[in-house]
Amino acid sequence: MLHSFLQHLVSEKHQSKHTVLAYKTDLTQFLTHLNTEYPTVTPTDATYLVLRKWVIALSQKGLSSRSINRKIASLRAFYRFLHQRSYIPENPATKLDTLQTNKSLPIFLREKEVLGLLKEHPFENSFRGWRDKLILELLYGTGMRLSELLGLRDADICEQHYTIRVTGKRNKARIIPFPKAVQPVVATYQAHRAREVGAIQDEWLLVTRTGKACYPALVYRSVKRYLQAHTHADQHSPHVLRHTFATHLLHKGADLTAI
Repeated sequence: MLHSFLQHLVSEKHQSKHTVLAYKTDLTQFLTHLNTEYPTVTPTDATYLVLRKWVIALSQKGLSSRSINRKIASLRAFYRFLHQRSYIPENPATKLDTLQTNKSLPIFLREKEVLGLLKEHPFENSFRGWRDKLILELLYGTGMRLSELLGLRDADICEQHYTIRVTGKRNKARIIPFPKAVQPVVATYQAHRAREVGAIQDEWLLVTRTGKACYPALVYRSVKRYLQAHTHADQHSPHVLRHTFATHLLHKGADLTAI
């Protein structure tokens, strides 16, 4: 049933591979809990109380409310699917309430910090150095999501019009502009990539040394390394650069709805 649900997310809901992986992780954890605590109960037999006890167990383990709420959302989607496909007569997840979360203000970087990093930091004159620089330039210069960055292929970049085709949530494609200063970074990175890496798998823009597509942990490590060294922020994730992009545009008078 889990396999059918995941296929449903891909073929009918057109969810991204990262979203599908998150659902798979959450639900696999739930099924493991179910098998451990209630070995005679199948997923279709699970009641509201069984689901609620898992949520309580997660809280007792110290998971944040935000993380627990994501898992609750996964349960709701899974059991809604089972109910719609007549695997179960009633949906036990409808009664699950999400936990309250403390809303925090988005963290962003000072403009002089980011520009100082991008313009003054001595990036290595190598495939890795130019890849790191390109990652930072694209995240800050366009405000794209991490998943959109990882999904870029060479053909998505239009150098003539300074635009990039990105594929966002639910596999929806859109065209976004990028700063002219990014174009020579792309070209230099691609030249180093051709010399030091060689063949590229599926024409991905950002790749590892073996020519395979970059993965989230690699980008997180790269961004964290530079932001820790050059900025005041307590958080050093790709999402911080996305918030920074939006905040700096607002400060320059950009329209909120356009952003």
